[in-house]
Amino acid sequence: MTENGTVSAPSDVTAFTALLTDEGRRLLDGLRDHDPARELAVATRLRREHPAELVSAALGQARLRQRAVAKFGAEDAYRMFFTPHGVEQATRASVAAYRAERFAALGVRRLADLCCGNGGDAIALARAGISVLAVDRDPLTCEVARANAAALGLSDLIEVRCADVAEVDTDGYDAVFVDPARRGGRGRIFDPEAYSPPLSWAVGAARKAPHAALKIAPGVPHEAVPEDAEAEWISDGGDVKEAVLWFGTSPGTRRATLLPGPRSLTGAGLPDPAVRPVGRYLYEPDGAVIRAHLVADVAEQVAGGLIDETIAYVTSDELRPTAYAAAYEITDVLPFNVKRLRALVRERGIGVAVIKKRGSAVEPEELRKKLKLEGVNSCVIVLTRVAGAPTMLLGHPVRA
Repeated sequence: MTENGTVSAPSDVTAFTALLTDEGRRLLDGLRDHDPARELAVATRLRREHPAELVSAALGQARLRQRAVAKFGAEDAYRMFFTPHGVEQATRASVAAYRAERFAALGVRRLADLCCGNGGDAIALARAGISVLAVDRDPLTCEVARANAAALGLSDLIEVRCADVAEVDTDGYDAVFVDPARRGGRGRIFDPEAYSPPLSWAVGAARKAPHAALKIAPGVPHEAVPEDAEAEWISDGGDVKEAVLWFGTSPGTRRATLLPGPRSLTGAGLPDPAVRPVGRYLYEPDGAVIRAHLVADVAEQVAGGLIDETIAYVTSDELRPTAYAAAYEITDVLPFNVKRLRALVRERGIGVAVIKKRGSAVEPEELRKKLKLEGVNSCVIVLTRVAGAPTMLLGHPVRA
């Protein structure tokens, strides 16, 4: 199923398949390093030698490949094909590879990838040695997924089928993976039952298989997580990328996984940490930890407490190692006051400042302009609340 639930026109499929001809591939290969700012001149030149429709399709695909490098890396991105929504919604390759390895570790050998999109997850699964049935109802998306399997030498492991996922029989498969569309005509969809297909349908499909994973938005309410599912929030390089509901693994578990690594923290069911005064160290939990409601587990690791009952910052008098939070040594704890802060950074010759905020209405870039930073020293400025009061914390990053 396509990322926005629509079905492409036959003319779109025709334009795409022209790129798979020898002429189309040569044209596309020649656009690998083209500058989008010079696109008009490039298009005018190319149309002297190639059909206008083919040139337009090639230029569009060249732009998509350039965007895809961030998710797939240059080596794969410049061999693959994409739709606009496919680039936007595709799983980052590192996340897809991690999930594929989890499936492989469960003993999965045959998997049905429902709502496969451009095939990013199917590629990762196939590279993990899993035979994949990749299903989407949109003809163009299926052509793209099929072309990607061929381009990466994975056609023997990936079968692409154009069908409605609700009509696909998944009996005989070791696992099911469902990536519902979370965007519509008006943008991002936040209600899981407005996904395409709805989350309730995906959960029903998951329960029929020995193992299953459902990709969902990381902001999903915890109350929407079924009791028989494991919920995993995944971040990559510090950015939260997605949440996944796993079936056939550890029902009721809440997990935060950080990539690269992977490093996974599972919840121990701890109560909320107590609020305490700011100590020598401040810990900033990874976003996946916060989404998974595992801040208490990080606080337990570092013998810390919260600076405010509503703020996900942990403080401690001890510097303890943890893979799940960044640590800062705090030098100053001050009531929020721009004039006082400006005088302080000027006095200390602060020319470089990382400004963070949590629970503050102040915009970091606006504050940066007011501070007029000059000097050779650096610091971290945290705008937050401490026991309900607007507060400025100054310090610098440290490693345990």
